[in-house]
Amino acid sequence: MSDTGDYETTFALIDIDGDGLISAPELKKLMEALGGEVTDEAAAHAVEALDTDGDSMVSLAELTAYLKDPSSVDDSV
Repeated sequence: MSDTGDYETTFALIDIDGDGLISAPELKKLMEALGGEVTDEAAAHAVEALDTDGDSMVSLAELTAYLKDPSSVDDSV
């Protein structure tokens, strides 16, 4: 299985529109479904922290990198 293979199912659950990327609104919907209260700003900040290519979205590769090593995220953004 590829590096990303372990996380494809999780990614697909978050990627509501199926475009292969996770947006801040999709992340917010996930957090709300899990019972959390998340502001638009907090969701945008989380996506920005995970986004390594600057497209303001989270790809499967970016999510995988984070899940394998959470310390790799620059949470100062």
